[in-house]
Amino acid sequence: MICVDDLNDWIGCLGGNPDSVTPNFDRLAKESVLFTSAHCAAPLCNPSRAALMTGIRPSTSGVYQNNQPWRDSPQLAKSRTLPQYFTDHGYKSIGGGKTYHDSYPDPQSWEEYFPSKTQQKPADPKPAKIPASGLPSMAHFDWGPITEGDEAMGDHKVVDWAMGQMNKDHGKPLFLAVGLFRPHLPWYVPKKYFDMYPVDKITLPKVNGDDLDDIPPIGKKMAKPNGDHKIVTDHGKWKEGVQAYLASIRFTDTELGRLLDGFAKSAMAKNSIVILWSDHGWHLGEKLHWRKFTLWEEATHNVLMMKVPGLTKAGGRCDRTVSLMDVFPTLTDVCGLPSKKECEGVSLRPLLANPAAKWDRPALTTFGNKNHAVRSDRWRYIRYSDGTEELYDRSKDPLEWKNLAGDAQYASVKTEHAKWLPKINAVDVPAKPGGGPE
Repeated sequence: MICVDDLNDWIGCLGGNPDSVTPNFDRLAKESVLFTSAHCAAPLCNPSRAALMTGIRPSTSGVYQNNQPWRDSPQLAKSRTLPQYFTDHGYKSIGGGKTYHDSYPDPQSWEEYFPSKTQQKPADPKPAKIPASGLPSMAHFDWGPITEGDEAMGDHKVVDWAMGQMNKDHGKPLFLAVGLFRPHLPWYVPKKYFDMYPVDKITLPKVNGDDLDDIPPIGKKMAKPNGDHKIVTDHGKWKEGVQAYLASIRFTDTELGRLLDGFAKSAMAKNSIVILWSDHGWHLGEKLHWRKFTLWEEATHNVLMMKVPGLTKAGGRCDRTVSLMDVFPTLTDVCGLPSKKECEGVSLRPLLANPAAKWDRPALTTFGNKNHAVRSDRWRYIRYSDGTEELYDRSKDPLEWKNLAGDAQYASVKTEHAKWLPKINAVDVPAKPGGGPE
């Protein structure tokens, strides 16, 4: 299981940005079934990962933000996580790198962890001067090249460790998780990756300056148009920011390539399932917003691909809308384990066998208590905690610029999508300092 942090659809096989070059993501996609419309349970690290790893939604657990220790949720306190569940059924479960939110690594999930059960990732080198981007200092929102090489990066060390594990005899079936931290902020990667994307050749996202005019106040508050985006554009750093994100993706792609090469040479390659997911998407100016923390496509859309020996065919592309909540039940299903009854997703096995199979489930994303987006193949419906709404017809408006929620002719569309909103909205788990907000 390969987990990638803060990666949106800017990889070659998903076509999110024409400048992005990702031969190794594309290579794995060609060997797998690629889900082109996969969406997160929450558009930020802690609740997204807690939901995926337990199979329990944020609206059920009350874990909505990064500063809420997820094991403090009454629903999650004793929940058996994905690696624990595999351990319970005869596997050895080990991992390295970022699999949970940094502040809450959950040592009990693992038999072994690198670099340790309480520290999920090795430290990274930094530029000599911080902030390096020329922007004001803003909660890790910084970027710049480093002089050190790949081998100094934490992700490189995690991949080295993982390749070593692939060549050991563990004496039982193995559940191996590998977490890659980039392209999470700050975007500090070796200079050669920045050099691959000259600033004068950067393609910026398409942005509508009036995009927020038809958005409810809660949505505008999430977008923070006078925050990151205004600071970036006022300082003339938009292209540099895009360059840094692309550079960080390219670095991660290189590390993924090393991992895939090691896997291909190991005995594991003959009979192992491979799944790769990113925990949510990322804005780089769309909706006048940067980072995640919204209920629009840029923040909810993530990467998901999977190959299962004897089930999937290489090069499959599935355009059905699916959820990261489906990862837990899918893995137990294809591994022949009993299903975990608390899981709120469903197995993707029918789509792995036939990517064009009938599928009528939309994806639900939650950001904060009672704020939800329902994404179907054609529509995105958002309802905020005060009852205000957004509706986008993605078949005609893929950039989600025109909010149709106030148009009476679409009342039935809203009603149909509202059926998928959660019936329970659990109270917030008490927050603790130091857990967020990045």
